[in-house]
Amino acid sequence: MKKTALWVTVALCLGATLSCHHHHDEEEHHHHGEPMTAYNQDFELFAEVPTLTVGEDCDILAHFTKLTDFKPLDSTSVTMVLTVGKSVQRIKLDNPQQAGIYPFEIMPEQAGCGSLLFEISTGDSINRIGFDHVHVVKHGQEEAEEHKHGEHEHEHGEAHEHEHAHAANGITFTKEQSWKIDFATEVCQPMRFGSIIRTSAQVLPSQGDERQVSAKASGIVVFSNLVEGASVSAGQRLLSIESNGMADNNMGVRFQEASANYQSAKADYERKQGLAADKIVSQAELERSRAAYESAKAAYDNLKGNFSQSGATATAPISGYVKSINVLNGAFVEAGQPLVTISQNRDLFIRAEVQPRYYTQLQHITNATFTLPNDGKTYSIKSLGGSLVSYGKATDANNPLLPVTFRFRNTVDLMSGNFVTLYIRCESDSEVLTIPNTGLVEEMGNYFVFVQINPELFEKRLVTIGTTDGIRTVITSGVKAGERVVSKGATMVKLAQGAGALDPHAGHVH
Repeated sequence: MKKTALWVTVALCLGATLSCHHHHDEEEHHHHGEPMTAYNQDFELFAEVPTLTVGEDCDILAHFTKLTDFKPLDSTSVTMVLTVGKSVQRIKLDNPQQAGIYPFEIMPEQAGCGSLLFEISTGDSINRIGFDHVHVVKHGQEEAEEHKHGEHEHEHGEAHEHEHAHAANGITFTKEQSWKIDFATEVCQPMRFGSIIRTSAQVLPSQGDERQVSAKASGIVVFSNLVEGASVSAGQRLLSIESNGMADNNMGVRFQEASANYQSAKADYERKQGLAADKIVSQAELERSRAAYESAKAAYDNLKGNFSQSGATATAPISGYVKSINVLNGAFVEAGQPLVTISQNRDLFIRAEVQPRYYTQLQHITNATFTLPNDGKTYSIKSLGGSLVSYGKATDANNPLLPVTFRFRNTVDLMSGNFVTLYIRCESDSEVLTIPNTGLVEEMGNYFVFVQINPELFEKRLVTIGTTDGIRTVITSGVKAGERVVSKGATMVKLAQGAGALDPHAGHVH
């Protein structure tokens, strides 16, 4: 964490040393860009747009962020289209100046109210995003129109945000900085969250996911490089049970007896088959010979398939890994005694026990999440392809708690036997505001979120929290529906606050 804080501080300080100069700052007319923001289903557009004046060069710096991962748009052509009345001007850039940043230069031809759209080439289609009601003024009208410019901004897309970057505790965090980290924002919207039952639970193997290997005969266990955790394949030899030198149940003696009986019964049956053809022996005698032969063959084949002259062999019934070895090398075991446990660790159960007062809520379980104690990672049962298996319907004197069991696919390499913190979510008709836990920052018992004013300016807001499912937390006050907040990377924004106020244009390339 110390290294992370140092890295962010250094990066911010380096960014502060860079000044933001427009390409034409030595020309006769120079305008500072007005921050404007637009969203559609796929992209975030953050543009610095000066007062657009007829006949004057205007620099528009556009930042494009992919909403799938909040990383910059790269190696993609973008066309800016300024439409005012009958005037349509198109400026195309085949590549960004640097990842995510497209600097456009345009000289408006006609004054009036129009639109400023950006066309992003996405394969065979065009993705459009931009602003309606953009004003283009004549020379000398800049100051009069600048006030109107902010009053009539509307988003072209699904949502739009355009506010002046003024906040009592505003924190600057540039797009270049957010693109370098795991960062995201989201709009706070009411949702059904339900009540949460928080409890401890244990990860257990599913019944079909674990198999026990038992001794098929009595004898001395002999391992061959078998260790716990080793991967095994179905049918692979695991160990042998030797009985040589033993007075009782000597497998070598039994195998020889079975082999001799089989060979004798086979020869007798084959001999009587020839005699029966010549009517020398009766059909009944032939059937008795055949029955003796088949019995001897079954006994021989059983010993031959499972034993050698020195003893029995144990093989893996399924592919997986050796979960546990239940006997010591060289120990004597009885037939049927457990030897090795093989687990696939593919399907797992999570089992918890809750108080009976939650019984009515258990009938409305919608999902559950669990948090690992060692690294704090939280997973959703549904996202792992799992669901509720069952919950208890009664208690007794020996167990006054109600069991609740979930099953899921182990795609995150969990080990059975671990204890986790389980959050059981139950259905509710009420809607509340929630944000991801990665968007919450705790300071001395108080909780804060960072509300976006524009994509490079954030306001630190004190909030009151409610219940949590380990992934999202209910916000009872401090944030309103429709406000956009930082959902990932809140800690880095906090570090930027500690580094001090910076020029909102620091680090930009023009």
